[in-house]
Amino acid sequence: MTLNSQSNDSSFTGLWEELNWRGLVALSTDEAELSNVLNSGKLTFYIGFDPTAPSLHLGNLVQLLVMRRLQLAGHIPIVLIGGSTGLVGDPRPTSERQLNTKETVAEWVDKLSKQASRFLVFDGNNPASLVNNLDWTQPLSAIDFLREIGKHFRVGKMLSKEAVSARLNSEHGISFTEFSYQILQGFDFLELFRRNNCTLQIGGSDQWGNLTSGSDLIHKVEGKSVHLMATPLITNSDGKKFGKSEGNAVWLDAELTSPYAFYQFWLNVEDADVVDRLKVFTFLTKAEIEALAEQVASAPHLREAQRALALSVTSLVHSPEAAEAAIYASKALFGQAELSELDEADLLSALSELPSTKAPKGTPVAQLLVDTGLESSLSSARRAIKEGGVYLNNQKVEDEAAIFEQTLAGNCAVLRRGKKTLAAVFLG
Repeated sequence: MTLNSQSNDSSFTGLWEELNWRGLVALSTDEAELSNVLNSGKLTFYIGFDPTAPSLHLGNLVQLLVMRRLQLAGHIPIVLIGGSTGLVGDPRPTSERQLNTKETVAEWVDKLSKQASRFLVFDGNNPASLVNNLDWTQPLSAIDFLREIGKHFRVGKMLSKEAVSARLNSEHGISFTEFSYQILQGFDFLELFRRNNCTLQIGGSDQWGNLTSGSDLIHKVEGKSVHLMATPLITNSDGKKFGKSEGNAVWLDAELTSPYAFYQFWLNVEDADVVDRLKVFTFLTKAEIEALAEQVASAPHLREAQRALALSVTSLVHSPEAAEAAIYASKALFGQAELSELDEADLLSALSELPSTKAPKGTPVAQLLVDTGLESSLSSARRAIKEGGVYLNNQKVEDEAAIFEQTLAGNCAVLRRGKKTLAAVFLG
């Protein structure tokens, strides 16, 4: 496997400058030293991902693409999947995490390992490696862990960590299990420092307290200084957390978020946010992104920046073929391509994101409009048909008494009200 994204943009003097221009550095240890080694040296670094769900999500994608950028620049990545930390749970600001079974965590470790591995190269001059922290945590007894690792942590400093203090001040408090999470993460960095000469840990800015646990531990035990870098939490221009819609994450697993829905998510990014998204989530050059920014300013209705963003990220996460299929499906749903040419999988993937109903053949189209929520009543549905604003499988419905007769692949049909409002009808 080879990485097909470029390693360097000639617009920048070095990697550190590019990371900052892309808005990927929120916090770091000694900036001058870290920028020097990232620009001109070669280091081993790691990012950890805990198996708290069966898939990675958009927040994780920020980290995965940072890993890819550093590997393209010649650095050596370690992907750590938290088989042990996933059994404990990173403290959330509000309440205790539900502990998953060991079997579930092991299954999710395998899934996340495969997902993360798609973004990196595991051979060549700076090959990536994949590790599971259960490998070095599980053999330790509780007594050994407390004596060899726990003795280097001071409770007062642990209590001052933002995630811990937030929980202490909440009605839920915090268990010793989650309180000890930062010790486990610190132990990870120490172990990778010893095993792989890993000298940089990267994580989200909300993880800074856990990141410093590792650098502090290495300094105490080994007498060495190491590097830390935190990426910012990505938010929309309105301040809301990016990638969340009514509490639902955008997943990297195609079974949880279809490639069509994934593509549409990026296509619907607001003008105010799209340039920042291009910087963080694509490997387009500075010149290419600035050209797209000009188009956002001069011709926002064309949504060229959103199209470039959606194509690039969907191709990275799924495949170029999946991205093209999503583009064609989108055109077909809105009458700009032939629905009949969509294969069943792509069509059902696209329809899965729409309001839907089940209906037998012979059901009046007016009733389908009501059942799918496209119209509020039969009278308004008939009026919409009379006004020429209703389409079934991209064919204009001209008769108020028209019925549902023809289906597409997968025994379904596409119902459209006006230019943009869609619903799915499944034979049933």
